[in-house]
Order: sequence, then structure tokens, then C-alpha cells
Amino acid sequence: MTRTPDLIVVNAAVFTADPAGTTAEAFAVADGEFTTVGSSAEVSRLAGPDTTVVDAGGRMVMPGICDVHTHLSLGGALVAWDLPIAPHFGVDEICETVAARAARLGPEEWIVGGVVGSTTMDGLADVDLLASLDRAAAGRPVLLRDDTQHNRWVNSAALRAMGVTEDSPDPEGGTYVRDDRGRLTGVLWEQASRVAEEAFAASVEDPEARHRVSFATAAQVCNRHGITTACDAATTESALRALSALEADGELTLRVVTSTVARPLLAETGISGKELLAVSERFGSELLHVGFVKVFLDGVPMTRTAAMLDPYLPHGCSDHGEESGECLYDPDALVEELETAVSAGRGVKIHAAGDASTRMALDAIAVIRERHGSGPVFHLAHPEYVTPSDVRRFGELGVVADASPYLWYPSIIQDSLAACVPAEVIERAWPLADLLAAGANVSAGSDWPAGAPTPHTWTGIETMVTREAPGGGEETVNPAQRLTLREALVSFTRRPAEALGLGERVGSIEPGKSADFLVLSQNLFEVDARRIHETDVLATYLRGSRVHAAEA
Repeated sequence: MTRTPDLIVVNAAVFTADPAGTTAEAFAVADGEFTTVGSSAEVSRLAGPDTTVVDAGGRMVMPGICDVHTHLSLGGALVAWDLPIAPHFGVDEICETVAARAARLGPEEWIVGGVVGSTTMDGLADVDLLASLDRAAAGRPVLLRDDTQHNRWVNSAALRAMGVTEDSPDPEGGTYVRDDRGRLTGVLWEQASRVAEEAFAASVEDPEARHRVSFATAAQVCNRHGITTACDAATTESALRALSALEADGELTLRVVTSTVARPLLAETGISGKELLAVSERFGSELLHVGFVKVFLDGVPMTRTAAMLDPYLPHGCSDHGEESGECLYDPDALVEELETAVSAGRGVKIHAAGDASTRMALDAIAVIRERHGSGPVFHLAHPEYVTPSDVRRFGELGVVADASPYLWYPSIIQDSLAACVPAEVIERAWPLADLLAAGANVSAGSDWPAGAPTPHTWTGIETMVTREAPGGGEETVNPAQRLTLREALVSFTRRPAEALGLGERVGSIEPGKSADFLVLSQNLFEVDARRIHETDVLATYLRGSRVHAAEA
């Protein structure tokens, strides 16, 4: 029996993202699901006296965006709580911004913010610059995150709160960066950042309330950019509690797939590994899916902590010799970590930013495939540098390429990469077209707030299509790897839904799926590709209910 629709949308240019490439004019929604997709005439006939009718006015309508890789707690905190710093700011502008915030705070309150651009971070290992930050803060502790979210710049008051002195040994997997005389500079790499985050977390009076606001804010930001499903790429116990509480109160406007952390995080505190895996079993619902384990296999190229096959370029302020970065696991330990996750019924999202770490990850996945077959799901996050011989292995091993177009433009990260990664390696960056041709699932994620201050979907789509800066320009990144518009759109909708294990539920406009959809300000198929970034989301619907409406 056909259900009378609660909602119908007519007079639309509907991009369904289904495998057949279907287009339509209208669809009907009942009980939060699409029931009919077709012409305006046939859908209009289904309306009952209480059906809400939305006339799209010929505008483009598409499925809700599935962001395969984001950091909701960090992104929400950036908007709700943190001191905003533009990634192009230099030291003087950062210190002016910190001084303005300090003037409004109590004498012991922390100043936490970001993001500091990679090109600025490259030059911060200087005690004179640390002194400038100290003066700006007027005695208050400062913690500033970089655009990769892997590194921090803190001041002397923060170092004291961390219990770090010039005699302190570096933490495992991290570095308290010192100058050539052994003096602390306030720059923290990788796991040294966690020490700062723990010191700040200890100062928060009501962390649960803070987390709740952060996640609610993150959901609103995502909805504004058309995101209806997101994979939180590093989930803690506190995040699980906050998300669950929001859903229980009817305030969660985003479908979230979690990735519990295998080892302690850089930016959050709490349990990890098997202990967190066991705790996470208590959670799960229509909007909160406990699906993955997150494994950090290496760092980032900008601090020469990503594991590369070739040596990094010489560094201007220190002697890195022939260093090429290191993996945080040995091969056997990585296989064991994957086995733990797979045996618990979880997929695994692996951060592998270098071509050497990517190869180690593929090798480990091959072992698990021999043991468990094609069932377990694996994502390799940030396949920026992949040797040609390893590209085909993504398809052969059924590995999802978790791609982050936001990390090449509009971010200034590229300038920092050019200073440390050989040009011939950069020239083959982000081989997305080759990965698709090899049969891999290429799924897009923002990695917000890394790389970009907002998860601006349309910048990411445009970049995948043009491989240029938004609006175009002479500089390109490996233009041979451009995708078609349809390929890019599917990489933001159906493919990530399938990668997250939700392909039967979301990712396309088809009968029986959740009615998650967007109304756009322009038809992406009718504008120049270099104008895609100008798109606005006029309305976002989750399960047939509007969760965002643009201001007039």
C-alpha cells in the first residue's frame, strides 16, 4: 500500500547519485524515507491534504553530503569556543589577536585557538618569537593549533602548566622543539601536542557541557554546508556520550559514524584501544553508528613526520640529513592492531600521509584479507602520495581512498609541502583518477578543521574537478587526475555512504532510503566548474525534516 507523503518536492533538477545516473523532477517522502522518484506530474498526484509541497523553482536538488573524514569536536570547538586565527596570519598578526583576547579574560584563563598556517609554523622555532607570544598573553597560558591539527604553538605559561622544562625528555612519538642552543621554543610536534591538550583539559570546569556545545555547533556547521552524514575520524568516550545525549534530546541534526581511537590522541584525553572499543559497544542508534577504529600510522609531511620512501628536502633551521619519517607501528604490530579491530566487527580508518606508510598499510591489509576475506572495511586516509605500483592495490584489496581535497586548495599547506617534499613526488599527488580507474572507492572528506576553517563542500568538489585554486588560476596540482563533475559528486555522496557501511540507507535519492537531501542555489551542471565554490545550500533535510534554511 502506497503511503501518503508527508512531503513532496516538485519542479526540481534532481541529481539522484544512483548507480544508473537517473535524473528526475520530483520525489515524495513518507516517514522520513524517499518513496517515489519521478516526474512532477506523477509525484504531485500522490499528495494528500496534509502533505507539505516544496516547489524547488527549477533548482538543483541532490542527496545530502556524506563527509567520510571530519573531526567534529575540534571543528565545533573552533567555532563555539576558540580564538579564530586565519591560516595566512604571520607572527605579528597572531600576537595582536592573542593580545586582544587576553584583554577580555581573567589572569589565569587559557587562550586556545587556531589555526596557525603551516608556512607560519615552519618559522616558529625561535625563542624571540616565544617571548612575543608571552608578552601578548600577559601571563595567560596559550595553546594554538596548526592547520594539520598535529602540531601546536604554546607559550611559556602553557609549558609551565604542562610541567615541561628544558630538561624534559621528548614524549614518545612527539617533540618539544628546541633551538640550536637547546632552549624550548614553544613549538610542539605530534604527541607533544597531547601534553598541552591534557594541561588545557584539566582547566575546563565542565568538560561534558563544553563537549555538548562543541558537537551541537559542529552539526549546525555541517548542515549549513549540506552535510547530513559524517564520519568522526577520531572518537573518544566523551564524544560518544555527548553525541548520544544530543540525540536523546532530539538535538542531533547529523548522522554520525564514529572511529574510536586505537592509541591516545593528540587533541583529546581519555581511554583508547581495547578499553574504548569495549565501552563503545554500549552506543549505537539511527543517528549514531559505532563503526570504525582509527589508527595513526604516521604524522604529516610538513613536520617531516610522515613516512616517505624518499628523503625529505634539507630543512633551513635544522639538519634532518637523509631522514624520511617513520611509521608509528612496525609491520607485525600494525597487523595485530587491525586484527583487534576486525575481530570486534569494526572497520579501520588508517591515517597514512606518506607513500611509505601507505605501502605498509596496504601490506598489513593484504595479510588481513588472507585471514578474513573481503568483508572487513579499510579506509586509507589522505592518499596524497601513493607510488604508481601501489595505486592498483587499492582496487585489488578493496581499500577506500579517503581523499581530502581541502588539503591541497585553498590551504597554504601546499607552500609548506613544497619546502620539504621533492618536486617529483608532489607532481604525482592525489592520484584520484588513477585510483578510480583501478577500481577503488574514492570517497571525499573535509578533514575539518584541518586544512580549512569550514567543511566547505563546494570548494572540495570544485578542486576535485579543476585541480586548481577556487575560481581558477595558473597553478595546478597534478591536473591529469581531474575528475568529472559526476565523479566528484558521487565521491561526496554515494561512495562515502557505501564506504561507511550505510549504502543501503543514505547516499542517493532512491525509494527506501533516508530522505536526506539539499536544495542548492545553482545547478552545478550548468555553471562553469570554476564557479562551483560559489554554491550556497538553501536548505538541508535530514530524514525529511529541514535542519538548515539559508537566510533570505
